[in-house]
Amino acid sequence: MAKKKRSKKHRGTAVKPEKERRKSIRLIFVSALAILGVGAAIWFFMFTPPRFNGERAFSGIVRQCDFGPRVPGSDAHQQCGDYLIRELQKYAETVREQSFEYVDKHDSSRIYRGRNIVASFNLDPEKKYRVLLCAHWDSRPFADKDPDSSNHALPVPGANDGASGVAVLLEMARLLHENPLDFGVDIVLFDLEDLGDYSAGLKSDSLNPFCIGSQYFVKNMGDYRPTYGVLLDMIGNKNLKIRKEAYSQSQAGFVVSRVWNAAKRVNAPAFVDETGQPLLDDHIPFLQKGIRVIDLIDFDYPYWHTIADTPDKCSATSLQQVGDVLVELLYGKNR
Repeated sequence: MAKKKRSKKHRGTAVKPEKERRKSIRLIFVSALAILGVGAAIWFFMFTPPRFNGERAFSGIVRQCDFGPRVPGSDAHQQCGDYLIRELQKYAETVREQSFEYVDKHDSSRIYRGRNIVASFNLDPEKKYRVLLCAHWDSRPFADKDPDSSNHALPVPGANDGASGVAVLLEMARLLHENPLDFGVDIVLFDLEDLGDYSAGLKSDSLNPFCIGSQYFVKNMGDYRPTYGVLLDMIGNKNLKIRKEAYSQSQAGFVVSRVWNAAKRVNAPAFVDETGQPLLDDHIPFLQKGIRVIDLIDFDYPYWHTIADTPDKCSATSLQQVGDVLVELLYGKNR
């Protein structure tokens, strides 16, 4: 009998640790799930990108156009440039002007004084690379594509052609200030983009080129080398359709793919999965230097270089889509 009792006692002590072990495993498993759930919630909160405000950006178009056409040498040009610097100083770590002069090839007595505006965010980033966001802020001195030839000598208001890209970047500056990234970002606003003659590439000795400010910037950029860049030009018009600009696609296809993938993730239908025509724009001096900068532009704009390029032709919805894509590109989980 004694042996039998010992046997039962022995069997009991063997079962009890096994039950405790299984209970401990279940507790560990449940605790792990709870920790993972909290961690996932924290991760989701931390990586929720900031919200771009298309309406605020649209007000930036109106504000720029209120100064009048930003023709180099005019009071409107001076006043608007000062305004842009003040706005960027609210948000950026540093804002500087890059001043330069350009002698008109039609009249050597006429000297244009340009000012590129450079705003930098996160000067000593954890990740040692920088991204360039850029646009031009001047407007064309003559509306030579206007259907009424009597308007050809009048300046272009430049709501879409110039002000739209700048307006998006001003809103991005606010977001970059309020939501710092772990890499550097530079916003550059180019001057004297829209002064050129259409056939300047064929007669460079006697005709004024386009993209004077961006050419000057690239020639004097020293050792600055952004990992990639995005140029915004004519991105505010209603019924916006941005195709993959041909030079961007052929020479910076990796950046194009990143931008269009971001557009898919945020459901931005204005970004059309088609290759567009090759365009001479402020990204070209960078591409010629081997720096991957792409051009976001809708060149199918009936008011280009006319006096009708006014804020009413633009849309906060279009600006919202472009802003959403930039936010996803910089802040998204797949950046």
